[in-house]
Amino acid sequence: MQVSFDLRKLKFKDMKKTGIVVLIIGLLLTIFTTFNYFTREKVVDLGKVEITANKRHHVAWSPLVGLAVMGVGGVVLLMASKK
Repeated sequence: MQVSFDLRKLKFKDMKKTGIVVLIIGLLLTIFTTFNYFTREKVVDLGKVEITANKRHHVAWSPLVGLAVMGVGGVVLLMASKK
């Protein structure tokens, strides 16, 4: 059995979807510029007695990062629509 398909059409269709996904990710990075997450850290370990604490981690980035990612998504989308 032989399967054939037009790779060129598939490529540009996927480029369009990729461009839209990258645009949405860029928009989310622009709107949400920070998030926090917690990890457990062992404070005391005395045999059977173990005390842990939640340690907070803060991750932040500039909204310009989101704008740059949106720009890349826009370029990918334009390149897909020109072909």
